[in-house]
Amino acid sequence: MHPIETKAAKLLTPTLCRSRLRSRFTIADDLSVRQHRAVSITPAILRQLPLPEISAVTFYKRDEITTDLICCDVQVAGQVWSFHEEVTGWLDLMSHLSALPSFRADWYEAVVSEPFSTSETVAYQRQ
Repeated sequence: MHPIETKAAKLLTPTLCRSRLRSRFTIADDLSVRQHRAVSITPAILRQLPLPEISAVTFYKRDEITTDLICCDVQVAGQVWSFHEEVTGWLDLMSHLSALPSFRADWYEAVVSEPFSTSETVAYQRQ
């Protein structure tokens, strides 16, 4: 197997999310997205995030020394899918998530308002 394919396969393997104690699927990381573009948000990924099954969407920033990276955690069926703004397909994901009822349209302003702060913002929480 090619090293990039191995990396992508590892990314789609669930890992334990310490803060939420749920399985986490990391869809993009710095190595795969910035250097190889091995993983992207595709229609197949979006189909695994059916709107009726999404329980929460949380945005936050990750400190990258000189810049901040906007990230998004989507909770679906007891698992957390993690994405970030530099992955191919980010805008498709935003379009998909914005169709959720009561999705917080001002999430971006809330997250970017304070530089180099995590600014965790819940954009959607199923009632």
